[in-house]
Amino acid sequence: MPAFPSVFVSHGAPTLILENSPGRAFLAGLGERLGRPSAILAVSAHWTTRRPAVSTAAAPETVHDFYGFPDALYRLRYPAPGATALAERVAGLIGGVADPTQGLDHGAWVPLKLMYPDADIPVAQVAVQPGRSAADHIAMGRQLAALRHEGVLILGSGGAVHNLREFQFGGVGVARWASDFANWLDSTLSAGDAEALANWQSRSPDARRAHPTDEHFLPLPVAFGAAGEEVRAERLHAGFEHGSIGMQAYAFSSPTDGD
Repeated sequence: MPAFPSVFVSHGAPTLILENSPGRAFLAGLGERLGRPSAILAVSAHWTTRRPAVSTAAAPETVHDFYGFPDALYRLRYPAPGATALAERVAGLIGGVADPTQGLDHGAWVPLKLMYPDADIPVAQVAVQPGRSAADHIAMGRQLAALRHEGVLILGSGGAVHNLREFQFGGVGVARWASDFANWLDSTLSAGDAEALANWQSRSPDARRAHPTDEHFLPLPVAFGAAGEEVRAERLHAGFEHGSIGMQAYAFSSPTDGD
């Protein structure tokens, strides 16, 4: 079986799924572009823990972990089956805690409902740890790399640029600091530069303006690491929404994937 790429997507605001936007259109076509995986391992910015954790729920709940949005958003469900056996295996690989109660937060179910709307592919979710470094998350991804050869889609879901303090609903302009960070990220990933990615806070321009907190960045190094030691990156989508929300998405693979 050909190895599945690992993928990072920017999931935008919770209302993305209700909007007519380039980011939504991209995600709605991504599942067909990637093909059907045997299972999905979603690494979401919206489940944060102190130590690695994996959801082993047999029927993950659709978690509406946001407030004050249109009623239509709260009526949406993503009733995918859980990937319990895979999740238990992942917990062992990353030295993580198995959590049978954690459902799919909107960082997982919003992109998945657009990518694979039939909700018939088993899904497990992995947490990120803002108290640990990007290097730790690259290492976590590398511990998961073999799963790609079994048809598992490792899907990091966060934000390439994520500054809610400068969010402008419907804003179309892109600030220089945001585009500078996105350009740095693009060139770093294109070069497969794990060292620069691991040290993104000191190596990138305007790191703390692009990401005042870490959680939306950390799914990206997991997806990057899941490609293995030598990484090939392909940018799948680019652009900004609401002024300060970078919607870049990437696929990561290894030169040995076809071996």
